[in-house]
Amino acid sequence: MTDVGMAPVLTLGNGICAGMMVASGTAFDGPLYHYSTFPGATHAIDLRISQGFSPLGEWAPTILACDVTAIVDWRNLDTGQSGSVSQFIPASHTSTRPMNVLVNTGPGRVQLTLRTDHPSIPVSTEVFVP
Repeated sequence: MTDVGMAPVLTLGNGICAGMMVASGTAFDGPLYHYSTFPGATHAIDLRISQGFSPLGEWAPTILACDVTAIVDWRNLDTGQSGSVSQFIPASHTSTRPMNVLVNTGPGRVQLTLRTDHPSIPVSTEVFVP
């Protein structure tokens, strides 16, 4: 397994709402156990995407959270395959309740780019999927 971390994506949503989306996860070889979020998945990335942040911890209100659709563009640098996965992320999915998104990339070095369906500043990272 390989840990995946990305810088925050700054975005606009719901008209004039300023938002921030954070993604982290795990690249794995699988197959995943039947009690997992994505049972049977192999050679993929499980991203946990959340909205906003709470400056005073999980018991304080979350700021910078907007309803947006997260779009994960990926390209396997070893096989040349590429694709895109999108998932609606409500503003209520904060760090205490992230949304899981499966990115089926196959094994190898993978470039990930996270953006939204609204004006945003996308971020990219590279990860090895076993």
